[in-house]
Amino acid sequence: MDKLKMETPDLSQVNIEKLAVLFPACVTEAWGEDGKLKKAVNFELLSDVVLEGDEAYEFTWVGKKAAIMEANKPIRKTLRPCPAESVDWDTTENLYIEGDNLEVLKLLQESYLGKVKMIYIDPPYNTGSDLIYRDDFTQSQEEYSEESGQMDGSGDRLFKNADSNGRFHSDWCSMIYSRLMLARNFLSDEGVLFISIDDNEVDNLRKICDEVMGEFCFVDCITWNKRVPKNDNNGIGNIHEYILVYVKNTQSTRQFLMLKDGISDVFEFIGTLKKKGLSISEAEKELKQFYGKKGYDRGITLYCNLDDNYEPWGKINMSWPNANTFGPCYDVLHPKTGKPTKVPDRGWRWNEATLYSQVDYEHTVERYDGSFVCGELWFAKDENTQPSSIKYLKDVSRMLLRSIISLKSDGGIEVEKIFDGKSYFSYPKPVLLLRLLIDSISEKDGIYMDFFSGSATTAHAVMQLNAEDGGHRKFIMVQLPEPCDEKSEAYKAGYPNICEIGKERIRRAAKKIAEDNPGKPFDGGFRVFKLDDTNMTDVYYSAGEYDQAMLSMLESNIKPDRTDLDLLFGCLLDWGLPLSMPYTSEKIEGCTIHTYNDGDLIACFDENIPDTVIREIARRQPLRAVFRDSSFADSPAKINVGEIFKLLAPDTRVKVL
Repeated sequence: MDKLKMETPDLSQVNIEKLAVLFPACVTEAWGEDGKLKKAVNFELLSDVVLEGDEAYEFTWVGKKAAIMEANKPIRKTLRPCPAESVDWDTTENLYIEGDNLEVLKLLQESYLGKVKMIYIDPPYNTGSDLIYRDDFTQSQEEYSEESGQMDGSGDRLFKNADSNGRFHSDWCSMIYSRLMLARNFLSDEGVLFISIDDNEVDNLRKICDEVMGEFCFVDCITWNKRVPKNDNNGIGNIHEYILVYVKNTQSTRQFLMLKDGISDVFEFIGTLKKKGLSISEAEKELKQFYGKKGYDRGITLYCNLDDNYEPWGKINMSWPNANTFGPCYDVLHPKTGKPTKVPDRGWRWNEATLYSQVDYEHTVERYDGSFVCGELWFAKDENTQPSSIKYLKDVSRMLLRSIISLKSDGGIEVEKIFDGKSYFSYPKPVLLLRLLIDSISEKDGIYMDFFSGSATTAHAVMQLNAEDGGHRKFIMVQLPEPCDEKSEAYKAGYPNICEIGKERIRRAAKKIAEDNPGKPFDGGFRVFKLDDTNMTDVYYSAGEYDQAMLSMLESNIKPDRTDLDLLFGCLLDWGLPLSMPYTSEKIEGCTIHTYNDGDLIACFDENIPDTVIREIARRQPLRAVFRDSSFADSPAKINVGEIFKLLAPDTRVKVL
């Protein structure tokens, strides 16, 4: 029976294994820093063209190699579940994770590899006054407590990167590079990456993304017009930031869409006309006046007619569009007079079969002005006017996402409204911005990740959209529990760190969204997890360093403060299962049995589990089964468990921890 690893994979060795499949001759062995043999790559055996010397076209900085090594380095950490701080723990599919995002991303690699639809991040902009991560995890436990992933008293996890620092840009580049290396692995084949940034590091970020994501995966750099000038920018009122857009797959044909400017106001106005009970003729008159006041372009004003349900539609010309050729000519009969209507000078846009498939003479409706709606075609009072096809505004309400977007919304004011007028968070992104980006992806499901979660605007936007369009999007938020200044309003109000603000923001936002969208269900909950040291004692990893006298003192290889729930979710991470699935716990002959996602995994962490309980678990034929090493009295008992599963559940993978 194998043991669970309980540590993240060494991604360098994983990459070498992939190379070995394609080019086995170039993989050899070399001595590692720990004195043990490891697989290595001899690139001279791969190609006769090998880079020599220091000159090459590349983007580099002091610390780049260390950043790559840091991203690939395995860690022995876990995510501990916190049901008491969660909302709808048993049913929600959303996650909120507290801890250093680099380590959290490592822990989530197995469970969410290639499963994320979209990643949005708003990292530190490196303005010379903000905090950035220092990825230095080499201190001992005595020197540096890593129990919750928070920064220590001397600021080794976060530090203020002043522009006087000689490694000002290098430190920032190292920080973002290692995280993007891991982030790419999460994206599905059709996945999308959005990154907010400003002038300080946009050039460096673009080069890093070109390297990590691939130059040909670059989509565009969106300029976000915030409309609020920042007057400390070298004498010019700076009113913009950037959003870099990348796709995972170079062959992606994804189109990013957005609502036409002003379209929401149009539908809202039409809704008021409907509530007033205006006749269709009166409502159309009001709508045309509204268009005139707003100055909309023809992409909206064309749709000035209303059907009986007040849905706006427009008349689309059916003339042949090409000025150098001619379309088909045939008769189209008027629904009332029965006579052929006027044929366009250059012929019809459609062939006869297509056009007549749009006509429904049996259900012709006469409008208040004497014209006719006949299926998908509009006819004038008589045959002297050529008919038009009918197109509804709701079907053409979207256009390609623009490379320049302007938003009035203020994220700071939004957060203040949520927190009863109190300002607890500086410079949060507005919900409208995140809503625009998320909605630009046509799918209404999938996982949306933000590992610089901040005030949790991304989570707010996901819930808002789901309530509005009935989507089933799920979010994963990751945030370091960065302490709030003790003099701040947030700290005085009982929010000791940013995570507490973010979680409370999600709770309050979900309540408000539910009030504003009655009868429209959405997932307003989230499971909270916190980064912590491994559940396992050191002997689990390094038993060779203990003598017999020391081993006899160790009654368990699991830390005494860890619960069954800690162990269960630790096993999920190790086995690469998502953390958002339902699970049940039950008692069988005094033993607690945990069943995850209807049999993806069954676990029992009790001591001395009877054979009858083992047989019951095996009869359920889970895909995976996990026990503690100490669940069995001795080696023969453990062997017996293996035999039981071979007999009753031969396809079940059984491991111990």
